[in-house]
Amino acid sequence: MSNRPVIRRSAFAVSAALLVVVALVAGCSSGSGKKDNPAAAEPVAKVTLAPGDKAKNVNPVDPVSVSVANGTIDQVALTNAAGKQVTGELAPDKHSFKITEALGYNATYTWSGTAIGTDHKPIPIEGSFSTLAPKNTVPATINIADNQEVGIAAPIILQFKASVQNKQAVEKALTITTDPPTEGAWAWFPDDNGSRLHWRPKDYWVPGTTVHVAAKLYGLDLGNGNYGYTDLTSDFKIGRSQIVKANAPSHRMQVVRDGQVIFDFAVSYGEGNEPRNVTRSGVHVVTEKYEDFMMSNPPFYTNVRERWAVRISNNGEFIHANPESVASQGSANVTNGCINLSPGDAQKYFPTALYGDPVEVTGTSIPLSAADGDLYDWTIDWNTWKSMSALKGEPSQVVTATPVPPQPVGGR
Repeated sequence: MSNRPVIRRSAFAVSAALLVVVALVAGCSSGSGKKDNPAAAEPVAKVTLAPGDKAKNVNPVDPVSVSVANGTIDQVALTNAAGKQVTGELAPDKHSFKITEALGYNATYTWSGTAIGTDHKPIPIEGSFSTLAPKNTVPATINIADNQEVGIAAPIILQFKASVQNKQAVEKALTITTDPPTEGAWAWFPDDNGSRLHWRPKDYWVPGTTVHVAAKLYGLDLGNGNYGYTDLTSDFKIGRSQIVKANAPSHRMQVVRDGQVIFDFAVSYGEGNEPRNVTRSGVHVVTEKYEDFMMSNPPFYTNVRERWAVRISNNGEFIHANPESVASQGSANVTNGCINLSPGDAQKYFPTALYGDPVEVTGTSIPLSAADGDLYDWTIDWNTWKSMSALKGEPSQVVTATPVPPQPVGGR
């Protein structure tokens, strides 16, 4: 029989030891899954839309963009109701995206895309807005075409197809770029099938001047619910200096090119025995010319074919050939108000005439005025001309830097 002592362990002691082991194993756990689960954290990227989501009556030329804080743009698009994507530009750092073309009137646009936060979590770019719906859109035209060469008295005329109420806003949207620098101003004339606005230099243009006209009219509030139809531009050049000196008592007409007399013609002016046949005194402007033109002045004559006709005002004054008055040309004034030349002299003058050439008529009893048509700009003194601007003393936008080519107007 062994004398080795017997060691007895209670069931309680064994159970306690097992509990310690279990507790140690449990101590390897990271704790509550709800507290430390990355999937449950909110994304950190924040998207800002301009204009805001559901915005209404947005002007189609207002800035439109999306920006992301605490993240970058992965992909983005702005589309119209037809699914057409609008042109835009993503910033190099990918924190923002801006639209680079004008939008359309009365249209709805929708954002789509994704941004990735600094926490690598994606969030959607989404939202929409709508643009304003004008009562009417008003077209306008510029009288001088691109690459046209014009005379030294040529005004720039902006003609609207409806009345303009917000005249100051229109003038502020217009820029004239000239080289060399040229002092000039805008003046509003009485409505004629819509509002019309003229710009002319203080003095005749310097020959060779280059001119850029920019009219940012699209999206412009013209008043009474009317908005501009589209932007307009024109790039043209002032040609040589050519001035017609037309002194009625002398019965002659000189054509002065760059200071030198190139023609000295015998002519006949208006008879002047009644107002209707007085050739108006003042600076006229050549506006158009025709090799053949049917003239009427009822009841005195109707549909008479005239040759080499150069219009100098809208009251029916032309410089043109008239074989019937040749005997009086150089000695008497017998016309109905036009300046008559012999067919040969008229044919010589005709090809030299440009739109915008000044025709300086002197020595008659009635001055050129608004009653004689819509191109009497040079009969208005400079201070009065400036007072016809809606800006009342504020300078016109005239710059001399090379203009940036205009971006095309949208409408998508």
